[in-house]
Amino acid sequence: MTAQVETLEFQSEARQLLQLMIHSVYSNKDTFLRELISNASDALDKLRLEAFRDKELTAETDDLHVELETDAAARTLTVRDNGIGMTRDEVVSLIGTIAKSGTAEFLAKLKEAKQTEELIGQFGVGFYSSFMVADKVTLVTRHAGTSEGVRWESTGEGTYTIEPVEDAPQGTTVTLHLKPEDREDKLFDYTDAATLTSIVKKYSDFITWPIKLGDETLNSMKALWARSDATEEEYAEFYKHISHDWQAPLESMRLQAEGTFEYQALLFLPAKAPFDLFMRERKRGVQLYVKRVFIMDDCEALMPEYLRFVKGVVDAQDLSLNVSREILQQDRQIERIRRRLVKKVLQTVKALPEEKYRTFWAEFGRALKEGLLDDADNREAILEIASFDSTHSADEQTKLADYIERMKEGQEHIYFLTGETRQAVEHSPHLEAFQDKGFEVLVLTDPIDEMWVDAVGEFQGKKFQSIAKGQVDLDETKDPEQEKEFEGLLGWLKSTLEEQVKDVRLSSRLTSSPACIVGDSYDMTPTLEKMYRAMGQEMPQIKRILELNPKHELVMALRDAHAAEKPDLAEAAELVYGMALLAEGGDLTDPPRFTKLMATRLAKTL
Repeated sequence: MTAQVETLEFQSEARQLLQLMIHSVYSNKDTFLRELISNASDALDKLRLEAFRDKELTAETDDLHVELETDAAARTLTVRDNGIGMTRDEVVSLIGTIAKSGTAEFLAKLKEAKQTEELIGQFGVGFYSSFMVADKVTLVTRHAGTSEGVRWESTGEGTYTIEPVEDAPQGTTVTLHLKPEDREDKLFDYTDAATLTSIVKKYSDFITWPIKLGDETLNSMKALWARSDATEEEYAEFYKHISHDWQAPLESMRLQAEGTFEYQALLFLPAKAPFDLFMRERKRGVQLYVKRVFIMDDCEALMPEYLRFVKGVVDAQDLSLNVSREILQQDRQIERIRRRLVKKVLQTVKALPEEKYRTFWAEFGRALKEGLLDDADNREAILEIASFDSTHSADEQTKLADYIERMKEGQEHIYFLTGETRQAVEHSPHLEAFQDKGFEVLVLTDPIDEMWVDAVGEFQGKKFQSIAKGQVDLDETKDPEQEKEFEGLLGWLKSTLEEQVKDVRLSSRLTSSPACIVGDSYDMTPTLEKMYRAMGQEMPQIKRILELNPKHELVMALRDAHAAEKPDLAEAAELVYGMALLAEGGDLTDPPRFTKLMATRLAKTL
């Protein structure tokens, strides 16, 4: 009997669309083999399930595997499986979808679809990626339990053919008639055993079924993240493999979720921060697998920016192999997985033994605090595990819960002071009264600290309060007589320094310094202002408040000199303001003038 060969034409628009999809989805040509092996693995999975469900199915299930076969002389690569196979109708619907659908229908569905990756899979792009490396593709398949097979062939251009065959083995055989090697175009020799071995180990090492090349099995078939009996040594070796780190991880985390969406994950906290942790060009994210098939290295959608140091693997069961980074950003399943991964990481950090925690925080605390700005949902959890320098101890950091336990009776705020270094903060005049009265103050010197403290607001009902902003109430009652004594001086200073300050007032936060400069409650700090200017952003001048220590000899002398209407007081006012500015680490607008005034004043005292 003569086999009935059908020749069908691609539409010209569909042909163009096919080429566009191939090159946009797969910039790395090696991934064609990943796709074919994945299809073969799926076929084996389906046969195993079908044989379990249908005991009468006449199928061979004793030696299920994927086989690679090469012919260097003929320039062919064959990928063969003995899985479920396909009927003619399945070949047409699964393999020929782009060919028969037409561009208009495809684009209409593409516009309607929210889950674009599903369409990419439905329209056969995975299989068609073979045409990146082959001039012609031949597929022979027979569905398990049937007697007649199907042969499909195409050059990926004008036509494809489909015909029945009687002697096809169970499963699917895909033969690629390879294009000439072109290393400049990253088109390698796919008849070379070493090349195939490298690709399989990179993309398909954890496929459940053996992938054979001759007598050799190329893949380990070990999905470490799916094993509950894996040892810490195995985890450490796996971590080194995926992270290219030379030392073992600080901590490992294994997750498994079942139900509406299934995934397995194996995550690691490194013991040391990578050199590029704060570089713009850094890579972040964990490896993404779908059904043990490698999809991408740095899947940013699975891990937020502030956890960019976390390494590991996530193996999702219900995603398409053709999923792109753009699609992942909008995928609801990915978002759910991400939320659970973040929660697991934060819980793990919280539960670390003290020594491990200190190592972790010293390496990654600065990055983790970025989450206080970026991740409002987990802000409380981040605050619970965060540690800060404090005036309580010069050697050990403190957690906020411990700070609250040590708060003085009646204290309502968590006091803090930001600055460039701990030394600068400790010598700040703003700290004087707090130290004198025994109030603990957090010492915040990371650049990110300047931003999150305003965004966060409070922790466990206690509000954060900068001791360099607003009015400070340390249980001191105002002295009306003192206010009256200095009323004239304060008014005169406010007028004299109106270009530099918006107010002058007596201070309750100073004990040994004559003056300090403070901001209103919602003013930007000088350090934050410097950061923005360093980034090239123009900032308007922010006038702040000059506070005077009414018990300091200089301030009392200035009061008396003003009352006596002594000359050159304006220069003295300028010097007091300049000293206060320098004391907080600020920059003088005219350093030469300040130096000249200071030298002149000093000369008069000698």
